[in-house]
Amino acid sequence: MARYEAPPNPKRPRRQRGGKFDWTPLIGLLLGLIVTVVAVYLAWQFAQNLLAAPPIDVALPTPTVIQLTAPPSITPTPTAVGLASPTPIFTLTPQPTVDVSSAPEVVTAGYYAAVANTDGAGLSLRGGPSTDNVSLILVAEESVVLILEGPSESSGYSWWKVQLDDGTEGWMAAQYLV
Repeated sequence: MARYEAPPNPKRPRRQRGGKFDWTPLIGLLLGLIVTVVAVYLAWQFAQNLLAAPPIDVALPTPTVIQLTAPPSITPTPTAVGLASPTPIFTLTPQPTVDVSSAPEVVTAGYYAAVANTDGAGLSLRGGPSTDNVSLILVAEESVVLILEGPSESSGYSWWKVQLDDGTEGWMAAQYLV
């Protein structure tokens, strides 16, 4: 008759009697411990050597003393002390008024002109005497401007430098000024 044997427990391997002991995990643990101790010892020795190193001698340059001397100063000549002269008072002279009865028939520098012949569109005041220059402002028709200088020929037009009532200066095409 056969003898009954209990089935092996899968949770725990059954060690057989008289079997050999498995040294692999113990050897791995021992080697890891030895490597760690050696690494700590080497790090400690490196730190001790680094901290115990003598300081590096640095030769400092000797400072150079520069003595500055000022150039001889001019001695002022003594002058007689007197009363200060009075400060002149400036007075504004009014600008001469333009006699419109003697105004020229054509646009002339120094006289006033009006914007005209634009069909109500107005005229561009430009930064320079050319249609390539930027338009600063659009001046309404019948506005009066002071002619400063000109004429200057450019871009197929004659140009006059003008000043508006608010002081803005620029250039306008002559054919639209009367």
